[in-house]
Amino acid sequence: MSSSAPFDPQALTAFARYYGFHYTRIELQALVEDVLVDMERGLGGHSSSLPMIPAYIRPVSHVPGGKTVIALDAGGTNLRAALIRFDEAGNAQAHSMEKRPMPGTYGRLSAAQFFDTLAEVVSPLLEQEPQVEGIGFTFSYPMEISTEADGILLGFSKEVDAPEVIGKAIGQGLREALARRKVPAPQGIVLLNDTVATLLAGYVSIPPQRGYAPGPVMGLILGTGFNTAYPEQSIPKIGFDSAQAPQIVVCESGTFAHRYMGILDREYDATTKNPGAYTLEKAAAGAYLGPLTFHILKQAIGDGLLRFRRAGEFRAWPSLATKDLNAFMHDPFGGEGPLVSLFDADEKDAIATVLYLSSLVTERAARFAAAMVAAAVERMGGYHPLAPVRIAVEGTTYMRYRGMRSALESYLHTLLVAEKKRFYVLSPVEQASLFGAAVAALSLSKA
Repeated sequence: MSSSAPFDPQALTAFARYYGFHYTRIELQALVEDVLVDMERGLGGHSSSLPMIPAYIRPVSHVPGGKTVIALDAGGTNLRAALIRFDEAGNAQAHSMEKRPMPGTYGRLSAAQFFDTLAEVVSPLLEQEPQVEGIGFTFSYPMEISTEADGILLGFSKEVDAPEVIGKAIGQGLREALARRKVPAPQGIVLLNDTVATLLAGYVSIPPQRGYAPGPVMGLILGTGFNTAYPEQSIPKIGFDSAQAPQIVVCESGTFAHRYMGILDREYDATTKNPGAYTLEKAAAGAYLGPLTFHILKQAIGDGLLRFRRAGEFRAWPSLATKDLNAFMHDPFGGEGPLVSLFDADEKDAIATVLYLSSLVTERAARFAAAMVAAAVERMGGYHPLAPVRIAVEGTTYMRYRGMRSALESYLHTLLVAEKKRFYVLSPVEQASLFGAAVAALSLSKA
């Protein structure tokens, strides 16, 4: 067999269409309609691949100035805490920030020990600012949100060893631990996940232009995972209906059961830990783009469209990390990572083939993401030019994955002007977990 095959975009396009992963299979407006139907079902409590989870938080129309809150962020391996002060213009500044290992990542803790560790971080902040408005807590582990905006822990990732905490209300546990230390807790402690935090951080990071009304804000996570959240006026399954004061809903967008799975998607899905679940996330999120593209590239080798001297070695790899694929796409000749080292200098056709097929996967992922965002914007309105929808984005896949940001923004523009012109601003947000938690502390709802 020749050590290389000519780069043939027509053949590669035919290959992608045959195996069902070419992005042109997705009719954008039809996908938006599919999403809207599932959203409606989920909001009504009917069978749906989108659970549409109420956050029991009502977003503020603007961030009030002159307030101080405590913000906590528990995610991954670290716990962060800070005093967040809002100036008279509503701009947020973090003070007395502390970062320490997440409780339970350095040995097993009982429930009491876990909450006592949280209280140990919060107590000095309360002593420094006893009149804080509340505590916002971004807790990036699976939770069931109560009507009081507390979070009942459903499970930890394997890094946190505190099994007694599962099933307990995190906010209440923190309140009780503060009481054991004889430190008065503020009236409000609100729990939220990272998508809601991103949405709320948008109020700080994407202020309205001078003279503009404060339009609604939605949150988009496009990083390792994929999710959206937005303010909803009507949630029939909990009897909520308020056009004047909508409530944030977390779509759990990655679970959407789309109708565009191809042969290789299904094969790859069967190799994952949860076959049949999170089908959209597996096509769009950073945790999966590398492994899915790897499965596609192996098929291209098998079909003779991709040939290079070390192809057999490549096919024997257990997987391909998304970060390594991204490094290759950014700089296939001088970049870092194992994929760059596989190709010799004279194998430019093979390199071009890998880049071409990878770009098709990226393009399709961007279409999926754009459709999910557009569906949420349609639920919110967005028709007034002086009150555009503010789309707050967080995630390394959006920010760093080659081709993703430009493709997503292009498709989103197409969708939001296709029939009725909708006005929106899309912007990345920084410190989303902390600043979002801070805004949540000002947005407590007893809905």
